[in-house]
Amino acid sequence: MKFRFFSIATVMCGLATLVGATLARADALDDLLKAGVIRIAVPVDYPPFGSAGADMQPKGLDIDMANFIGKELGVRTELVGVSSANRIPYLQSRKVDLVISTLGKTPERDKVIDFSTPYAPFFMGVFGAKTETVGKPEDLAGKTIGATRGALEEQELSKMAPASATIKRFEDNNATVAAYVSGQVDIFASGNAVAAVIAERYGDRAPNLKFVIKNSPCYVGLNKDEPRLLQKVNEIIARARASGETAALSEKWLKAPLPPEF
Repeated sequence: MKFRFFSIATVMCGLATLVGATLARADALDDLLKAGVIRIAVPVDYPPFGSAGADMQPKGLDIDMANFIGKELGVRTELVGVSSANRIPYLQSRKVDLVISTLGKTPERDKVIDFSTPYAPFFMGVFGAKTETVGKPEDLAGKTIGATRGALEEQELSKMAPASATIKRFEDNNATVAAYVSGQVDIFASGNAVAAVIAERYGDRAPNLKFVIKNSPCYVGLNKDEPRLLQKVNEIIARARASGETAALSEKWLKAPLPPEF
């Protein structure tokens, strides 16, 4: 009987610990509300979604969305600059509470983090100089293509590029853009917004869209097992859509209205 009692007690204790841990994770919303601050990972090298302005302050669509979410939560927003490669590790290691950094949703990422509803349109493509006769992945055979290491377009390009194509990977978006502008590469994979910025700043190297790699709207990334925080973020995004806030952000930063299907 003593052994049986000990076993039941042990099981009950284990269940209590498990439930307690689950509740602790589920209370991420309460934790940040109590702290009065939310830490949000944002891009610093990906205009017009995130970059440093003339005053060295961050600006961009993702910056505005991060500040909007913080304001709606009634807490101070702490912006944390990240790259494509480290944004998810920052979230998983609890250095940030959310990721708002042109984050696309993939099955691989969905296994390790959660995603909000989309807040901004985005598509990835292969762009290049007018002289480059490329219209489909097969046309990349024997060519060198620039891409940012760890970015979704780099991952997708790696799957579709011919074996004879060379993908030159750069550590951040600034390096990828610089490589194209300087002529180090004449073809690169990136988002439509980045190509638009290049065309605006460097008219003589204005890139042409060669083909679309993937449509990939932007999502807010959250850690797993934070259902109340996820629900709250989704509610805020829904209000932003209903009020016209997301449409205004698209016009302001992407210079285009939201697509009808968005």
